[in-house]
Amino acid sequence: MNRYPLWKNITVLVAVVLGFIYTLPNFFGEAPAVQVSSVRSTLKVDSKLMVRVEDALKAAGVAPQGIVQDANSIRVRLADTDAQLKARDVIDKAVNTGAADSAGYSVALNLISNSPSWLSALLARPMYLGLDLRGGVHFLLQVDMKGALTKRLDSIGADLRSLLRDKSIRHGGVSREGQAVLIRFRDIEARDKARAALSESQPDLLLAEAPDGAEFKLVATLQPAAEKRIQEYAIKQNITTLHNRINELGVAEPVIQQQGVDRIVVQLPGVQDTAKAKDILGRTATLEVRMVDDAASGNPGIMDQAARGQPPAGTEFYIERGGQGLLVKKQVVLTGERLTDAQPGFDNQSHEAAVHLSLDAAGARIFKDVTRENVGKRMAILLIEKGRGEVVTAPVIRSEIGGGRVQISGRMTPQEASDVALLLRAGSLAAPMEIIEERTIGPSLGKDNIDKGFQSTLWGFTAIAVFMMSYYLLFGLVSVVALSVNLLFLVALLSLLQATLTLPGIAAIALTLGMAIDANVLINERVREELRAGSSPQAAIATGYERAWATILDSNVTTLIAGVALLIFGSGPVRGFAVVHCLGILTSIFSSVVVSRALVNLIYGHRHKLDRLSIGQLWKPGLKAK
Repeated sequence: MNRYPLWKNITVLVAVVLGFIYTLPNFFGEAPAVQVSSVRSTLKVDSKLMVRVEDALKAAGVAPQGIVQDANSIRVRLADTDAQLKARDVIDKAVNTGAADSAGYSVALNLISNSPSWLSALLARPMYLGLDLRGGVHFLLQVDMKGALTKRLDSIGADLRSLLRDKSIRHGGVSREGQAVLIRFRDIEARDKARAALSESQPDLLLAEAPDGAEFKLVATLQPAAEKRIQEYAIKQNITTLHNRINELGVAEPVIQQQGVDRIVVQLPGVQDTAKAKDILGRTATLEVRMVDDAASGNPGIMDQAARGQPPAGTEFYIERGGQGLLVKKQVVLTGERLTDAQPGFDNQSHEAAVHLSLDAAGARIFKDVTRENVGKRMAILLIEKGRGEVVTAPVIRSEIGGGRVQISGRMTPQEASDVALLLRAGSLAAPMEIIEERTIGPSLGKDNIDKGFQSTLWGFTAIAVFMMSYYLLFGLVSVVALSVNLLFLVALLSLLQATLTLPGIAAIALTLGMAIDANVLINERVREELRAGSSPQAAIATGYERAWATILDSNVTTLIAGVALLIFGSGPVRGFAVVHCLGILTSIFSSVVVSRALVNLIYGHRHKLDRLSIGQLWKPGLKAK
């Protein structure tokens, strides 16, 4: 009656073993490390870079404890902080030398898990620690949405002037007033002709007529859908730009996320230099279009000299996406100020992935003249930041390009085209931002938060364990073991999902323990009721678990609904609390019912003659209770 089949016992055992394995990395602590990551899209973190790092450390006599490579960085584990500082200098000198690689990689101090290699091979990694536990800086940035719309309207005003000129439509001036563009005409015919032309070429504009004395006006405002799209792009571009900039800080787990409609939260765990963080967040980047020096780029001797830092006069040496060297003329043809949009797409003829650029009126005229005069030559598009530049793409000009619509294609996957378009849009901030909230949490305070959170959870668990074992005796001990397994499962899941643990998360763990033991209390009381009703001990166990299951499920499902609501609509600390809370509910259902039943079955299931259960005082004369 009270025996699990072998497969169910094996399932419980395997689950406990896996939970222990994936919880284990959290007990090994962290070791000092050096993190190498790329700050340019053209420089990749690959096996070649890893070999350079290993060779440099070996030549300098620095013995690393281990080297780990992932998709975005290389992390070198060191024995102590002295070796960490020495390794940073050695690696920085090795990877950031020469004109081609100058400052191309970020070499930053960091911490890495001390877990043994066999755990890492099983993808068992510790949880990340949030800002309040590790220390660092927190910024809340306000995005100027009106600034984004104003910038777009200024660009539209220039486009309208160019369009009216191309259509030979006479007008009395185009100007922006507030969040609208006003176009003045001297007669109705010109106004009507202009309205027809604008309706066809500018679908994002809402046009309205506004007579003004002897003049006739067209008032152009953005469609609500267009305004919403521009604001969404502004937030997305600013977040992408911040991600690119923060890579230079070498932060292992930065948090950059939208909060509300027009705010961005930036959390940098482990960063204590607030001034440097502000400088990174406030930097600006520009886009430049220059011509490639094809003659010099085809000369191996000149390219070798340029790679060693001696390019010909009037040129600069860069590395393009394919890894090939490129000599670009210093003269700037066009800047990113003329770029209004960049979207991924496909070439209509070859059906290859492409990037479609939109220029304002002035940029379209310049681009048309340059492409007409340089057919067959290469044009480089560079992203310039803090005096350094990288080649995003360098296509060959096939024909004159007019109309302000530019297509970039050639050897790009759809994902690369999307990345390039986003990079071009995010070369600089799409809308101004200001820091409206700033907090710095020191590492000592973070350690103190960890200690207090651990102590509160430990004492809470101890108090629950003492009460359960004194009140329910052996069944109380089973409940405590099931509660321990629940905590094991919860930490293992958080580690496996690489969740970030924060103070609200620790509070959710403590709450989960209290809620999980409630299920065992229900089970124990149900068993007691069956014993009071005269059921045999074996029947009381079976019936008690069956009848308690419905109540446990109902209570946990309703709580889970509340947790999911917090997860969907909450943000920041509320969301962190909700993640741990929801996972804790799922693990508590399994541990309080399945694991505790498996333990009770192992203790009592094989006994054919069972006179009593060790479940505490039943408070009914004639019943035996130990």
